[in-house]
Amino acid sequence: MSGISQPNVAVIGGGPAGLMAAEVLAGSGVQVTVYDRMPSVGRKFLLAGRGGLNLTHSEDITRFMQRYGTGEPHLRSAIEAFSPANVQAWCEALGQKTFTGTSGRVFPVAMKASPLLRAWLARLVAAGITFKVRHTFDGFDAQGELLFATPQGRAAVKHDATVLALGGASWPRLGSDGGWTDVLAGSGIDVKPLQPANCGFLTHWSDVFLARAEGHPLKRIALSFNGETVRGECVVTHEGLEGGAIYALAAPLRDAIAADGEAVLHIDLLADVAAETLEEKLSQPRGKQSLATFLRKQTKISPAAIALAQEAAILAAMPLGGMKPEALAVFIKAVPVRLTGVAPIAGAISTAGGVAFGALDDNFMLRRMPGVFAAGEMLDWVAPTGGYLLQACFATGVAAGQGVVRWLESKRT
Repeated sequence: MSGISQPNVAVIGGGPAGLMAAEVLAGSGVQVTVYDRMPSVGRKFLLAGRGGLNLTHSEDITRFMQRYGTGEPHLRSAIEAFSPANVQAWCEALGQKTFTGTSGRVFPVAMKASPLLRAWLARLVAAGITFKVRHTFDGFDAQGELLFATPQGRAAVKHDATVLALGGASWPRLGSDGGWTDVLAGSGIDVKPLQPANCGFLTHWSDVFLARAEGHPLKRIALSFNGETVRGECVVTHEGLEGGAIYALAAPLRDAIAADGEAVLHIDLLADVAAETLEEKLSQPRGKQSLATFLRKQTKISPAAIALAQEAAILAAMPLGGMKPEALAVFIKAVPVRLTGVAPIAGAISTAGGVAFGALDDNFMLRRMPGVFAAGEMLDWVAPTGGYLLQACFATGVAAGQGVVRWLESKRT
């Protein structure tokens, strides 16, 4: 962008969406300042890297987009413009090779976020981007200037345009606490309440079960609720269940618990074994073996899974030892677990809710606040883990940055 004066743009939030918007803007000849409330940027990005930094996914784009549910039509153009292939190319341009795992998930070879973030920040600094940390966004004053709480006191700052990339409300100690919702709602912006997504669920385990299974994974299982089935893994926690499989069912489970106070989840503990095959295995003579030993030897089921089946059977007043092979096979293929609550939003992987897409125009600008754009997790979309979360944050950051450039150009003509 050329001209007598260089526009200056504020990007509030130093996560993946904000940093991507800043990179797009700097590449368009705009002066960019990134503000973040923490002492350094990218803190939740670094946390995501502890699990290998799942950047995106390699599956067919049609199936890929279906992962966003009702958010798909609102995110499609942004993700098509900055696709999974673009994410990989961007990562490799920063000197971080990528690979695709057997599940189709895409990771940097380093399997960590820190090398990628260091290279990214070095490139952003070289592009002339200014970073101001320990600046907490506090809204707008009567003149539309940005207000920040800083170690030196409250500050009002004027910019030609603003990108808000303030995140949701999960892991608030890393920077995103959802405090911005009141600011925008108070300005007439349609903001849906923030709720935990990709989160754990609560139940009441017995002490006996916890002693045998707490902290252990349940592998090769399938979870079913309300007509939907998801295969994957979960981990038994002191309070309930965590893990990718239950995260994928978070929305319907959360809604059911809100409406009815509970939700009964059914777990197929041997998802790779047909019911008929399992019944045949269980029909073999048990001899003097304990039921747990018999199950483990006949089915290769894990001790934690056996403990879960026993726990559920006791609660249902249907002890496993009294079941015939057919009934036992049916029970193991659909163990009922009564969920009574949702794990707190602070510990969720991501959040649902946020700025409604109806409040945005096609350039991700707030209709009621010209010159103010929004991107990333603070928008009202959800997706499962597996690369979909970062992909949408990257893509909406790019889209918002490009939207700012177009808007500034329109103001010049």
